[in-house]
Amino acid sequence: MTSSLPGPGDRPVLVVDFGAQYAQLIARRVREARVYSEIVPHTWTAQRLLALDPGAIILSGGPASVFEPGAPRLDPELLASGVPVLGICYGFQAMAHALGAPVDRAALGEYGSTMVQLVAPNAVLDDAVSGLPLSAGFTARPAGEAEAPRAGLLAGSPDHQTVWMSHGVAVTGPPDGFTVLATSPGAPVAAFEDRQRRLYGVQWHPEVRHTPLGQATLENFLFNQAGLRPDWTPGSIVAAQVAAVRAQAGPHRVICGLSGGVDSAVAAALVQRAIGERLTCVFVDHGLLREGEREQVERDFVAVTGARLIVHDARQRFLEALAGVSEPEAKRKIIGREFIRAFEVAARQAARGVVSNDGDAVLAGDADPESGPPGGEVGPAGRPGPAGRPGPAGDVKFLVQGTLYPDVVESGGGSGAATIKSHHNVGGLPDDLSFELIEPLRTLFKDEVRAVGTELGLPDAMVWRQPFPGPGLAIRIVGEVTADRLETIRRADGIVREELSRAGLDRQIWQCPVVLLADVRSVGVQGDERTYGHPVVLRPVTSDDAMTADFSRLDYDLLARIAGRITGEVRQVNRVVLDVTSKPPGTIEWE
Repeated sequence: MTSSLPGPGDRPVLVVDFGAQYAQLIARRVREARVYSEIVPHTWTAQRLLALDPGAIILSGGPASVFEPGAPRLDPELLASGVPVLGICYGFQAMAHALGAPVDRAALGEYGSTMVQLVAPNAVLDDAVSGLPLSAGFTARPAGEAEAPRAGLLAGSPDHQTVWMSHGVAVTGPPDGFTVLATSPGAPVAAFEDRQRRLYGVQWHPEVRHTPLGQATLENFLFNQAGLRPDWTPGSIVAAQVAAVRAQAGPHRVICGLSGGVDSAVAAALVQRAIGERLTCVFVDHGLLREGEREQVERDFVAVTGARLIVHDARQRFLEALAGVSEPEAKRKIIGREFIRAFEVAARQAARGVVSNDGDAVLAGDADPESGPPGGEVGPAGRPGPAGRPGPAGDVKFLVQGTLYPDVVESGGGSGAATIKSHHNVGGLPDDLSFELIEPLRTLFKDEVRAVGTELGLPDAMVWRQPFPGPGLAIRIVGEVTADRLETIRRADGIVREELSRAGLDRQIWQCPVVLLADVRSVGVQGDERTYGHPVVLRPVTSDDAMTADFSRLDYDLLARIAGRITGEVRQVNRVVLDVTSKPPGTIEWE
């Protein structure tokens, strides 16, 4: 999991992960309420959790049963700390169990959409309720007693609401001092609270969209019960991270491997705002990019940020290394190896760069004879900079990397030095690179990164750029990678992106890989002649988290327009097909 990460605003909301598939989703929903959250493991002691001075704690769901040997336990000290706590699903059961309430196998398991009934504020729970039908375990309020207004966690909720359940174990009675808030056919106690101790729980999953009022419940807990403020905003994130980068970098110089993707672009823009000309960005053009991407980095990114940019041209080197290679994993390993070498050359050049009299930066001429001709460095105006006076003194000490919060959580990192991994923006860099890492996005989810990019003034074309694999178009060519095949898929991909943008779908379709079946020949007729061209595959998908995806239901007229343009403008292609496979079973990429 992760240790405490710096964030603006109130004390963090800690999401204690009991092994739930939705732990990240809970943290995202808290962030959507503009409150900073972190995910921490259930193995942390109460003392360690409380040492982070949390504003609130949320206990996630999980697959275990509280009465089974070895099941995760909840330290009662945490519940006695005075910090507001919300238990969800297993977290709800763990809270009840820790406080001495009965938890047992449910008479009726509930999975999926379920109707719950809210209990009248002053209703009385009968002695035996396990296995009874909805609300049968509650008697009417005492005679002559007026009905109290509903308050607390479910204030403002209707008497019945649809929720998403996933449990075969149920809380059959509340802990001492708790008020029962809701019941369902399979959960005699489906929600409870003790407002004096600021403890709350629900059996259902408020974080999923299938619980329509779930976000309202979470925000009620955060704002009305825990007293937190909605100040986790793009502006506050930028201010906090700029200050953190300045403190970490000190007077030293910094290098950033810029890929053209949103993560590296936003990370570089944040660091640029923090330290200005002491940042040098390195863009390695390996020739596997999509149409216009190098130009976009040289023109748009530099124009907006004023960053010093080295463009290292390694296209020929990569083509030669990939010649004759068709096996996907072999392609990936070759690209990773060559990227390391190209980046090392460019990093040495950046460390020995010079600044011209008008502030533009240039390469220092430290070309590796194996790397091909060096690129040129671009200044704030996007023009080549002439040689001039020496740049800032001192070696480059830090490397900027666009690590995101899911990377931190899924790798189990956060407490020590981060490991540079091959799927990150700068590629698979070796362990002996003598840089310390600056990771200004490591507290952020992808949607937050895009919001920060917009806050920093990056153009929409860069902020909303479709995800693109590190090995680039090489793994979207099924077969050997050649210069001609790269131009074919590059133009076809460019047409698809143009048409999707023209249709206003940039923010609706997560990505649309275009795959060239380079080793397949398809018979066709073009210009009254029989042809044997290549098929291309369109793979439009929608996804929230990249773990699962569904194919996008594109309009037939749009598909016809795309197919007509590709077969008319890309002469090597005579057939366009559509991939309608979900993930799983299919992956996003074909290789």
